[in-house]
Amino acid sequence: MAMSSPFIITLSTLDQSVLNARARSTRSAHRDVIRARIVLAAADGAANTEIAAAQGVHVDTVRKWRRRFVAEGVPGLEDLPRSGRRRGFTPVQVAEVKALACTLPAETGAPLSRWSSADLATEAISRKIAETISAATVRRWLAADALKPWQHRSWIFPRDPDFQTKAARVLDLYARQWQGHPLGPDDYVISADEKSQLQALARRHRGQPPVPGRTRRVEFEYRRGGTLAYFAAYDVHHARVLGQIAPKTGIEPFEKLVSHVMTTEPYASARRVFWVVDNGSSHNGARSIDRLQTPWPTATLVHLPMHASWLNQVEIYFSILQRKAISPNDFADLDQLSERIIGFQDRYNTTATPFDWTYTRDDLNAFLRRLDLQNTPHTRPDAA
Repeated sequence: MAMSSPFIITLSTLDQSVLNARARSTRSAHRDVIRARIVLAAADGAANTEIAAAQGVHVDTVRKWRRRFVAEGVPGLEDLPRSGRRRGFTPVQVAEVKALACTLPAETGAPLSRWSSADLATEAISRKIAETISAATVRRWLAADALKPWQHRSWIFPRDPDFQTKAARVLDLYARQWQGHPLGPDDYVISADEKSQLQALARRHRGQPPVPGRTRRVEFEYRRGGTLAYFAAYDVHHARVLGQIAPKTGIEPFEKLVSHVMTTEPYASARRVFWVVDNGSSHNGARSIDRLQTPWPTATLVHLPMHASWLNQVEIYFSILQRKAISPNDFADLDQLSERIIGFQDRYNTTATPFDWTYTRDDLNAFLRRLDLQNTPHTRPDAA
């Protein structure tokens, strides 16, 4: 006959509810589930040996948690604090290594273009930040703050003296505002540009479609079939694209695009049509404004700041076109490439919705304030 335990468990309604939830949980740690089941079984009068067999644990484990629950209740089922191994590095050492990671290697005299975890560990030892430290430890510290000094991205510092004014009015147009007043239902905003130097590359051998366990294969060698340009006008608020193919970029094909749009409804009958463009040669300078408004009085050309094509929404459409319809580039000739571009344009217009553009004038102002803070005295003159 099994010996009865001297630790008799009687559960309150609250304890019963907590333990039942823990015992049935699929997200709690397995150890917590087992401990809850031990206590519940003990409260039902089961012997320690029966509980141990049912839960697949040693009988001493059952005795331990039964005794702890009687002494401390539900909190007694938690693990006791453990001293563990002493911290090997001080917070100051961690901060110094992170600060080093946020410094360009060239500024420290290291003959490197960027830091790796191993390089940072070596540099920390040479600077006597730590006597010894591993790359894995440095990598763990950097990951905690999402620091990745081995990566980089290119950008262009704003050089246009009127950057804020020019960019803000474009962002206002995206928000359906112009000079402090809301746009009307018969006002339209067009984002326009050209995608130049589109090549027709005829692969020397036919590609192979994907099969289970293998991606699509595209022949590396190709024959050049010439280049063309694609001019596109994207209606920002109605997600409609009107585009034309041209042999090359220039003022004339851009004016043809404008004529095509301005003679197409609803733009032909619109009160105002705002054309957002960058400073490309096809539509830059004050003369381009006259060339647009003389034949089309309802059209207004709005130039972006220099090097701010990232604010031109048609560039998003171009990236979609490139990814979905052109890459990988495999076209027998320019006619086939043209058909693909226009075919994709028609397909896009059947299902497209406006881009979820969230960058506002406030975001722009915050961005420029951050740049001002970063523009320290040691900034190179050509980046000011």
